[in-house]
Amino acid sequence: MTALVVLAAALAVAAVVGALATRRRGALTATTVAPAAEPTALGLAVDRPTVVLFSAPWCGPCAAVRRVVEQTCAEVDGVAHTEIDIDADPEAARTLSVLSLPTTVVFDAAGRQRYRSTGVPSAADLRAVLRELLA
Repeated sequence: MTALVVLAAALAVAAVVGALATRRRGALTATTVAPAAEPTALGLAVDRPTVVLFSAPWCGPCAAVRRVVEQTCAEVDGVAHTEIDIDADPEAARTLSVLSLPTTVVFDAAGRQRYRSTGVPSAADLRAVLRELLA
């Protein structure tokens, strides 16, 4: 009986560790890298911050990010957003070193990359980043 309890506890710990190790949180991290491509080539707005979502039709989590981005951009005035399908435009993904999906990049009004997230960012984090850029 004790061996069964120990085995169940070990499996539970392994499941939690495995879930934490593979979880893609989507925290937005500050960056100071300027885009190597022309901002208009990426569909960036020239007068306001732009959220760019890199996605693909086969990417399941991209739909969740799409909802977060669309909802947040609708709530925060003065923000543009665009989506780039990496299958249709692999050069844009290469230019910005997008290595996994979904990736969300926030550019300021001058076209400089300011924040990046891999995974699904929270709406609150995205709102905070955008409000900081609009301040």
